[in-house]
Amino acid sequence: MQDEKGKTTHFGFQTVPESEKAAKVQKVFASVASKYDVMNDVMSFGIHRIWKESMMDWLAPKPGQKLIDVAGGTGDIARKFVKNGGGSAYIIDVNIEMIKAGLNQKENQKKLFWTAASAENIPLRDISFRFLSRAGAGHATVLDLTEDMLATGKKRAESTATKGSIDWVVGDALALPFADNFFDVYTISFGIRNVTHPYEALTEAYRVLRPGGRLMVLEFNKIPIPLAQKAYDLYSFNIIPKMGEIITGDRESYQYLIESIRKFPDQETFLDLLKKAKFENTSYRNLTLGIAAIHSGWKL
Repeated sequence: MQDEKGKTTHFGFQTVPESEKAAKVQKVFASVASKYDVMNDVMSFGIHRIWKESMMDWLAPKPGQKLIDVAGGTGDIARKFVKNGGGSAYIIDVNIEMIKAGLNQKENQKKLFWTAASAENIPLRDISFRFLSRAGAGHATVLDLTEDMLATGKKRAESTATKGSIDWVVGDALALPFADNFFDVYTISFGIRNVTHPYEALTEAYRVLRPGGRLMVLEFNKIPIPLAQKAYDLYSFNIIPKMGEIITGDRESYQYLIESIRKFPDQETFLDLLKKAKFENTSYRNLTLGIAAIHSGWKL
């Protein structure tokens, strides 16, 4: 099946019209959002937390930096950034259900400023100027495609210490509603493989980063040891979907997530994609034999 332009892409091991992938991915994360962090802990034995700390250690945030965290989910990367010395933190995700789960996490809430930009009918083109006027304060922003879900998230935030501290914005990784040369750091963790056009997401990252800004991508990758990769595949395909069914009641979403990992390019191929998007001083570090990797690049 093809869209009206005849273009298709992968959704796990399925081939789907490009125009349908974003909605399908959105449905996956809406389904698992409430148990997303719990499931991550279970299926990775908590190692994903160490991977994220490794990314923060390599990033070494500096006071006053502005972060954009795309596909930011429950906001754990943004909280780590603020905790480790960063200034303003912007949480960007295409699914508000992921963000609503993040509201329950109290760590550093006083350093994150959340409001519902969409509910206040603030045009997307005005958001960057609004952030510029408030850049001195710690700040976080959540991005999603569904306005009704954003309104629900704002309502829940009003009953917590996060009231008035987060901006909720409609958008996605392929069309960030921010000015050029605006952020010091762009991060995306376990999200870029779900984007329909990863290269276009990287060019958007390059656009919104200031000169001297840094990109960091944490994503599942390929284990360079064939026997270890085979063992990991056996675990992934036979155990993780069953865990997903037991913990979240959704086997199919975790089947997709495992398949999407296998469709993502290997470390060297993805590194070439960063270079193609004009990033310089690019490099990567394997984590846990290469199950995951951190890719880094600079806008110079």
